[in-house]
Amino acid sequence: MSATPPQHPPTAWTIKALLDWTASYFGRHGLPTPRLDGELLLAHVLGCTRLDLYLRFDQPLTPAELAAFRALVRARAGRTPVAYLVGEVGFWNLTLAIRPGCLIPRPDTETLVEVALEAIAALRGADAAAPLAVAELGPGSGAVPLALCSEVEGLTWVAVELAPAALAVAAENRRRHAALLAPRRNALHLVRGRGLSVLAPGWRPHLVVSNPPYIPSADIDGLAPEVARAEPRVALDGGPDGLALHRELLAWAARQLPPGGRLLLEMGYDQEPTLRALAAELPALRVVEVRRDLAGHPRVLHAERTAAA
Repeated sequence: MSATPPQHPPTAWTIKALLDWTASYFGRHGLPTPRLDGELLLAHVLGCTRLDLYLRFDQPLTPAELAAFRALVRARAGRTPVAYLVGEVGFWNLTLAIRPGCLIPRPDTETLVEVALEAIAALRGADAAAPLAVAELGPGSGAVPLALCSEVEGLTWVAVELAPAALAVAAENRRRHAALLAPRRNALHLVRGRGLSVLAPGWRPHLVVSNPPYIPSADIDGLAPEVARAEPRVALDGGPDGLALHRELLAWAARQLPPGGRLLLEMGYDQEPTLRALAAELPALRVVEVRRDLAGHPRVLHAERTAAA
C-alpha cells in the first residue's frame, strides 16, 4: 500500500480499513499512540465520537472526507500534536478549544485542580459560599480556572499570561464555558503580562495557582518532537534548572499573600527537593504538602503563608 491512501482505491476505504491502515502507518513513524491518534483524527473528520467509529465500521468515506483525513494523517506523521489538528482537548470534565501557540493541558495538571479544590475548602472553612480571590500565572488555555469554576462557586480569578496566542485561546474558552462563570458567581479576568507584579499593588488574593514552565532550558530539544517543535517554548522553558518562575512566585507569595493564604505550584517529577529547599528559605511560607500525580511523581507543591514576617 502506498504511503497515503490512493485517490481512487480499487475498493472503498471503510472506517475499519482506514483505522487499521493508519495505526500501522503511525506505528512505522514511531508515534506513541498510533491507534488512538487515528481514531481521534477520523472522528474529527466525520463529526462523531470514537465509539461511533466502531458502530459504523463498514461505512465508506466520501472523497472529501478521505481528502480531509489524508491531510490530517500527513500532519500527524510530521509530529503535529493531535490536539492542534482537531482544535480541541479534554481536560477535567471539559472540552477546551486549543490552538498552536498555546500549551496543550496535560492530565498531570488535573492534580493541580484536585489540590486547589482542597485548598479552597480549607480557606473557606465553615462558610462554603465565601467569595475567594485567586491569582494565576500562565493560564494557557484557561484549563485550570474553568475546571475549578465547574466545581465551585464564588471565585474571582485573575490570570496573567504573556503569550497573546494563549490569551486568545483562554478568551475563547471563557466564552465557550460562560455558563460556569456569572451564573455561578465566578469571574475569570485575563491580563497580559510576564509575572504577578502586573497586578494591583494592594490586591492580596487568598490563593495563587500556577503551572509555570519547568523544563530546564537545555532539556527542551530532547523532548518529543510534538513538544519541542510544536508547543510554545515560552510555556516550557523554566530557565537553567527549570525553576526560574517558581522562585519568583514563592517570593511574591511570601510578600503578598495574607496570612493563611495558599500557593500551589506544579513542578517536574525530579524538582521536589530543590523546590522544598527554596520554600524553606522563606520564613513566611510553610509547605503543607507535595502531592503526587497518578503516576506517583511529585507534581504539586502546596504552601501556606504564615504570620511570620
